[in-house]
Amino acid sequence: MTKKVQNKSLGKARNSKQDEFYTQLSDIERELRHYKNHFKGKAVYCNCDDPRISNFFHYFSYNFEKLSLKKITTTCYKNQNIDLFSQNDSEQAIYLEYDGDRNGNSVPDSKEIDIKPLKGDGDFRSKESIELLEQADIVVTNPPFSLFREYVAQLIEYDKKFLIIGNQNAIAYKGIFSLMKENKVWLGYTHPEKFIVPDDYEQREYRSWRDENGVNWRSLGNACWFTNLDISKRHEEIILYKLYNPDEYPKYDNYDAINVDKIKEIPMDYDGLMGVPVTFMDKYNPDQFEIIGNEYDLNIDKGRGYIKGKRMYSRIFIKNKRLSKA
Repeated sequence: MTKKVQNKSLGKARNSKQDEFYTQLSDIERELRHYKNHFKGKAVYCNCDDPRISNFFHYFSYNFEKLSLKKITTTCYKNQNIDLFSQNDSEQAIYLEYDGDRNGNSVPDSKEIDIKPLKGDGDFRSKESIELLEQADIVVTNPPFSLFREYVAQLIEYDKKFLIIGNQNAIAYKGIFSLMKENKVWLGYTHPEKFIVPDDYEQREYRSWRDENGVNWRSLGNACWFTNLDISKRHEEIILYKLYNPDEYPKYDNYDAINVDKIKEIPMDYDGLMGVPVTFMDKYNPDQFEIIGNEYDLNIDKGRGYIKGKRMYSRIFIKNKRLSKA
């Protein structure tokens, strides 16, 4: 992709405001508390965050010593005003590097945080941003949802550890699902439910509301964290208690697998293929189950499983590893 095209695509996403979801500090704190051991001595990069107002930068700068960080670097797309939402009307993008408290008060003072100019526009795909990415150990941010596939592909290309927010629908994206199937990406612990959004959301067909302080919010019940940092959650077993019977678990008309409507109802004694809800990925333990694929990955006839001629909900097809080995 040429620089002209990539700038146009990011600018379009930002100008449309459809990608601007401002993450609450409480949501960052709730998720990041599970990863403390990953950050010791590490350089953290937040490459979609204006450091002047970013809660990601706030979290890492105020917890710098507690996490024993090495450095924080943040970049953002060109922005002229210090407010929540960039108008993208500045010719100057910025970045900063913060390497900890220098005066002993354990607070990131303004004199310790210098805003520095970038030559380009701060696009995460720009040469400058990639150079900063190469220096980082872990990337943590809320990237533009519309560019999520491209964003994750870049992190994989440069072999970076990451913890980022995305739409749960991204699980079905071809590039994302293949990474999850190969155990290169998995879901985090929590699901942020609401974000601060630009004022003009209330003028569109978006689910937004204004609180008593005049702040505009947007509900996103399907947001989640994607990561490749190993966490205890992905090693927790799904407790299985039901036994298989063909009446309760019918087979698909067009694929040799049984249908399971709820994760908690996965039969404990079935060693064949099972179609489970996409929400299974939130409970997936790679030691307990093997992901075979989804409807598109497996080229299932008609693109979806059918039972007695009825089209079923989207499914992920899995096998119980322990039964298969036995």
